[in-house]
Amino acid sequence: AEEVQQQIIRETFHLVLKRDDHICNFLECGSPGTPAAACVPVPPHPKPFTPLPCLCSLFGGSDYKLIYRHYATLYFVFCVDSSESELGILDLIQASLSVFVETLDKCFENVCELDLIFHMDKVHHILQEVVIGGMVLETNMNEIVAQVEAQSKLEKAEVGGDAAALPRGGLELPPVGRPQHP
Repeated sequence: AEEVQQQIIRETFHLVLKRDDHICNFLECGSPGTPAAACVPVPPHPKPFTPLPCLCSLFGGSDYKLIYRHYATLYFVFCVDSSESELGILDLIQASLSVFVETLDKCFENVCELDLIFHMDKVHHILQEVVIGGMVLETNMNEIVAQVEAQSKLEKAEVGGDAAALPRGGLELPPVGRPQHP
């Protein structure tokens, strides 16, 4: 299972990486019902390259497509089925991407790739404050940073056994799934 996941990640990265920046941000495998054997390798590229498996075989059917956005040295990739709106997913990426990257920069004080590698748990926490299950939860960077800092205080108090570091009555967090707006 882990090996298959890593192969999907590698091959997805190669598919997206080989595409020119001026090409649309959607990759799909023919129309629904197209057999995997009839699918040609994606993407067409003017330079010779090693053919990769097509999306049909990579994701198990022609109903899936990749929607991605390249930002600096990061790639944000969503694999969705045909019921999803390409523009809706691209809008989701665009809306949450800037908040996510700006929050990373603020939390890590000028974020770099090594921060992402060595603090993956914090990166996932920040991402989950922004988006869970394709639903944007929060777009206010200050609120996200406050929640991340509250979590860090809680973790430090648990590790150090410092109950005085916790606010009286515990942490008050807003309910998940419904952003709080003043």
